[in-house]
Amino acid sequence: REPAMISLHSLGLLGEHDFTLYEGATKEEIEKHWEWLEKTVMRTLSVFDSNEDITSFVQGKIRGLIAEEGKSSLVNEEDPEKFREARLRFEKWFGLPEKEKLVTYYSCSYWRGRVPCQGWLYLSTNFLSFYSFLLGSEVKFVVSWDEIWKLEKTSTVILTESIHVSARGEDHYFSMFLHLNETFLLMEQLADYAIKRFFDKETFEGDPALSDPLQITKRGVETRARSEQFRAFFRLPREENLLEVHESFLWVPFSHFNTLGKICVSENYLCFASQDGSQCYVIIPIREVIGVEKPDNANKAVTMCVRGKRAVRFSEVRDFERFASRIRSRCGVLASPQHGAAGEVSTDVCRSLMEHFEENPEEEALMVGQKGSSKTVSTEALMTVFHPQDAENLDPKMLKEKMKEQSWNIHFAEYGRGMSMFRTKKTRDLIVRGVPEGLRGELWLLFSGAVNDMATHLGYYSELVEQSMGTCTLATDEIERDLHRSLPEHPAFQSDTGISALRRVLTAYAYRNPKIGYCQAMNILTSVLLLYAKEEEAFWLLVAVCERMLPDYFNRRIIGALVDQAVFEELIREKLSQLTEHMTDMTFFSSVSLSWFLTLFISVLPIESAVNVVDCFFYDGIKAILQLGLAVLDYNMDRLLTCRDDAEAVTVLNKFFDNVTNKDSPLPPTVQQAPVGSNGKESHTKVDITDLIKEAYEKYGDIRSEEVESMRRRNRLYVIQTLEDTTKQNVLRVVSQEVKISPADLDDLYEIFKKQHFLSCYWTMNSPVLLHHDPSLPYLEQYQLALPQFRALFSLLCPWAHCAHRDALALWMFRLLDENQDGLLNFKELCCGLDVTYSGTFTDKLKLLFKLHLPPVSLTDVSDDGVIRKSPEKGKGKVDLQAYLKQWQDELLKKEESIKDLPRINQAQFIQFSKTMYNLFHGDPEEESLYRAIARVTSLLLKMEEVGRRLQGSGAPSEAGPVEGPAARPSGVESETSGASRSSADTGGATSPAHGQRDTEWSFAFEQILASLLNEPVLVRFFEKPVHVHRTLERAKMAQIRANK
Repeated sequence: REPAMISLHSLGLLGEHDFTLYEGATKEEIEKHWEWLEKTVMRTLSVFDSNEDITSFVQGKIRGLIAEEGKSSLVNEEDPEKFREARLRFEKWFGLPEKEKLVTYYSCSYWRGRVPCQGWLYLSTNFLSFYSFLLGSEVKFVVSWDEIWKLEKTSTVILTESIHVSARGEDHYFSMFLHLNETFLLMEQLADYAIKRFFDKETFEGDPALSDPLQITKRGVETRARSEQFRAFFRLPREENLLEVHESFLWVPFSHFNTLGKICVSENYLCFASQDGSQCYVIIPIREVIGVEKPDNANKAVTMCVRGKRAVRFSEVRDFERFASRIRSRCGVLASPQHGAAGEVSTDVCRSLMEHFEENPEEEALMVGQKGSSKTVSTEALMTVFHPQDAENLDPKMLKEKMKEQSWNIHFAEYGRGMSMFRTKKTRDLIVRGVPEGLRGELWLLFSGAVNDMATHLGYYSELVEQSMGTCTLATDEIERDLHRSLPEHPAFQSDTGISALRRVLTAYAYRNPKIGYCQAMNILTSVLLLYAKEEEAFWLLVAVCERMLPDYFNRRIIGALVDQAVFEELIREKLSQLTEHMTDMTFFSSVSLSWFLTLFISVLPIESAVNVVDCFFYDGIKAILQLGLAVLDYNMDRLLTCRDDAEAVTVLNKFFDNVTNKDSPLPPTVQQAPVGSNGKESHTKVDITDLIKEAYEKYGDIRSEEVESMRRRNRLYVIQTLEDTTKQNVLRVVSQEVKISPADLDDLYEIFKKQHFLSCYWTMNSPVLLHHDPSLPYLEQYQLALPQFRALFSLLCPWAHCAHRDALALWMFRLLDENQDGLLNFKELCCGLDVTYSGTFTDKLKLLFKLHLPPVSLTDVSDDGVIRKSPEKGKGKVDLQAYLKQWQDELLKKEESIKDLPRINQAQFIQFSKTMYNLFHGDPEEESLYRAIARVTSLLLKMEEVGRRLQGSGAPSEAGPVEGPAARPSGVESETSGASRSSADTGGATSPAHGQRDTEWSFAFEQILASLLNEPVLVRFFEKPVHVHRTLERAKMAQIRANK
């Protein structure tokens, strides 16, 4: 049939014309695409000032669409030929090392002002690169992932939807992606991968998709992202990976209807999450599946029998037979040893298995990981020991507590109990009302996912306790110091029982995870966990909090807490704009809320109120803390708006927390915590914690966990780069006082220094260079370079790098600058050396060259890594503060070195010194004059030595010392020096053994060499020639990556 079309009829001076504007298969298709043009193109045209700009913009859009269509919008490694062509273009355009792995590439527009440049965005393991060539204009740049400060999706008047990348003080905007969300998520994952590799030193040993940076693929990165989201949502162990997803209906027995959702299957878990707004989800450990019924062909249904007298039925599963077979086979691997493998069973068999577990509960306990604990481990929650509940107590609070327990028992009867319990809106409502004291430990374990760790690590905690007992580390010292500061008002921690349990849990965790070890606030959190959970359960709860729910919180830089504070500030701007308008300095919220996040409000609320917050945290994660923080600020809005300074605002919040109560708490007064700032005056009305939490959920419950995780990823980049910038500013402040290099050039030099560190880590996972970055050390020592990295920088930055025996000169320079002789150079040491070559006087430069040829710097029998004497304590174990203080004192007392303090140089060293001088002159416009001048200086010095030798022979005193050997030696030395100097590249800077043995008796002082060289103006001009530092640094930045090929 004839295609549908839209035509434009125009009557002009040259007659009538018809223009076909659009042609399509149907009118509906045309209208759909026309609507897209109106939304994405026409709305933007009004901002342009000229028809040329409009034409350029529209042409760019069209080219982008054609390119996307021709390349199917996304070309990946599934099309090897096209990907190979893209790989060749990538290598040609950007000059990156061949081992840099291209992950994928996209056609897009890069915005320069208001005009887009159509081109190609390349995403590789370590770099984001863009190339465009239109109408003779080339646009090309490369940004490494570790330099990115901000990565976000934005929308402006001109750009309806774009990706904003901020790096090195520059903003880059990319648009025109047909799959923008997919592109953005991949960019986020690659940036996160770089941050974790270089700053967190993760090796991804258990993740084959990311364990080798030379083998990264788009599919591997996306698969990992989905698995991370899967684990975070269902609170599963880090070892679990999302293997398959099935859309299906789940029969909800308590509501008598089917809810639509997705089944997510990992190695050891089968999970379901609804998608119809019912907020129903289920987690079924495959170890708890005791049978799978024969599939129902009519409804494509699969029914599983689950321990706990329950059956779970999924229907309308597309490949239901294969799905049932896989679950059945996994049940056979993971089944309880008491009952053998689970297989295909009938409904009657399922029912009999359920009845068996009801009659033999001890076998059920074995399946969830209960095991006889070590005698040294406490088997009771501290609250049970120090505050046992009286069943006959009928006071109002206890009655209310029993009503809560009854509500939960009814919930368990309807929704199930244990890991495979149905979790719905009603579950959250019960959590918000407060968990009964007797169920708190069980539910914390369940909702945090810690129960899974216990079930799969039988006896692990007892073994850890035995292994860690008696160990003495920095972590154990800090633990001992803080033991009696943990809830000191609670009777449980006024006794050896509670203190010993707290010590064992914290020490065992420090032993398990030395990367975290022990951090302040862990003691407060663990104390509360021990009140309601058994000792082993408290340990696994601590593992869940530190390693999954609050990642990177408990380390020296508390990066995770800073990230969540940044998320909190973002939410304050969005939800409480009135407050942000009044308090323009957002750092106040960061300082006041840090303890809220680190201790889950435990440190600011009375203990009987704080545990309700912990209830919500274990169910909803960090989202619950963010919501409560917003509710606290909202509740105190009026008072905060009248505050004149931060101190007054802090006082308002402290008084508020002192007056938060828990009217339903059954704890006796001896256990309840007294308000910290209470002075008998009621300046605030009492606020019940349950009401406050309800208000938080009502007002801010629309915050989705997925949004919080996205904000976490976005702010993590900014937080880490801010910390890195703080380190840089502190280093520059110290170094700027020692050198003459300008602040701007010093800033560039630091970036080059740091980049050299990362370049050594880009293409290998276990680079030893990673060990040279330690954020826990003083600022100057956080980044250090070994000899290979210094050699690369020497060739890029030093004016003497063109010397023929450059490697030997770099080695000697490295040894000379390595003052503490640990085989590493920090930024200050590097700058002090370069500063002499850039800004030093003639005497300074000559003195540096002279010292490079003195032992032990110029020795040839020292190890290849440049280390003369290594300090075994450097960077290991505890930080030696005494050593740092002594080093600091030595620097303060260090006096200016006099040329008279320099030792004399012997014949072999002098010959090498002369060779180095000759090599420095290579390529200079005055090269011949310099050669002749140095020959004259050498001849003069040797004649002086001969005179000294003759005077010594006639009995006169001589500084040169006794000389033995033929009188013709000076001319021989001169000819050898002149001849060897030009061919020193062949000799590699080595000295003849014969001369080293026969002619070491005579020597020269530095003053003699200096005086002789000062007589040659051409030599003085050469060394006093100004160095264009900024130009040198710019060339180095451009060539740095290519130099590492």
